Amino acid sequence: MTIHRGRRQMRGARAIAALWLLFGTPTSSNGGPLELPFTLTTPTGRGPFPAVVLLHDCSGLGPRSSGSPWRWSSRLASEGYVTIWPDSFSTRGYAGGVCTERTPPHIFERRAADAYAALAHLRTLAQVDQRRIAVMGGSHGGSSALAAIVDVPENRGNAGRFAAAVALYPGCGRNIGDWSVRRDPNARHRITGYSGVFKPLAPLLILTGELDDWTPAEPCRRLAATSRQAGYPVEFVAYPDAHHAFDSAAPVRYVAERLNINAPSGYGATTGGNEVAWDDATTRIKAFLAKHLAAAPAR
Repeated sequence: MTIHRGRRQMRGARAIAALWLLFGTPTSSNGGPLELPFTLTTPTGRGPFPAVVLLHDCSGLGPRSSGSPWRWSSRLASEGYVTIWPDSFSTRGYAGGVCTERTPPHIFERRAADAYAALAHLRTLAQVDQRRIAVMGGSHGGSSALAAIVDVPENRGNAGRFAAAVALYPGCGRNIGDWSVRRDPNARHRITGYSGVFKPLAPLLILTGELDDWTPAEPCRRLAATSRQAGYPVEFVAYPDAHHAFDSAAPVRYVAERLNINAPSGYGATTGGNEVAWDDATTRIKAFLAKHLAAAPAR
């Protein structure tokens, strides 16, 4: 596996600037153009390869990172995928992540624009098959993957599309496109109802843990069920004994400082690895990507 690091900025060469205008310009907190650092990994061989845009979790890619993009990139590279990891936080002023920080409004939509900028860059690379690119993320990155794949004008208007999406333990208890969630105004952690349909632009796989107290499984179960009933290709799996961030070797621990809209106090969440869930998720994700990023038949 070869690792490259770089940066892309809208005010760059004319071809790059035009490409970013077409595929969505990442913006900073004040709405201006944003330089987007990224890491690109390529498997051994000649290609062209399928590719995955990896969206990091709330810990970011700095010194406090959970390491999730590294773990998944290594596993995907062994299966012949190029990966790119845009850094959504460092140039927005959150180098240490946002797990305990309040973020600007519409941060998931801004990260969706980051994903499309990464997609645009991948489509310029000779070693990448432009028709076979997916988006994938966990936690904050999983929520951002949902924002990138939902059928809304911002995503529909992009010249490039993702062929598939994977969201690990995303936050489904919020409004996303036509999917709406009602919360008790006097107790925001309590969901009182759901309406609408989440409409993905490509096949979607959601994997989460039944013991997740940060992004609970039930809203995602409801989202997936209503999407499937409406005819959309959404798969959902909840692991019985798994917490948030089950795809790691980290011990299970509760951290009181984490922001958590699903906790009565608004703070505190549990994370930790689960070997059985992680292994099964790896198998399912590999099969899902192999199915939906399969090479087009020769003509």
